[in-house]
Amino acid sequence: MSGLPLVISRSVRMKLEEKHHVQEQEIRECFLNFQGKYLFDTREKHDTDPPTLWFIGETYRGRTLKIIFVHRDGNIFLKSAYEPHDNSIRIYTTLTKNGE
Repeated sequence: MSGLPLVISRSVRMKLEEKHHVQEQEIRECFLNFQGKYLFDTREKHDTDPPTLWFIGETYRGRTLKIIFVHRDGNIFLKSAYEPHDNSIRIYTTLTKNGE
């Protein structure tokens, strides 16, 4: 599982552990379990080059997480991961069901 090219900065790692109580292993599991579609984060304050992407995935234990990242130079640069709010779930479900 360590083969996933996941890059987590020190500040993001601290936020994950202290604020969101999310472990790196859980993030890796979400990527490995994922079979859906990544969405672009179109909010202006999250506009990046390359674009910020996100998805809602599950860990092996069934914990649902919203994973936010940038894919650059063959690596996945994690921006955040946390249990999604109902609105995020609704948006993700709506956009992925409609093929947008």
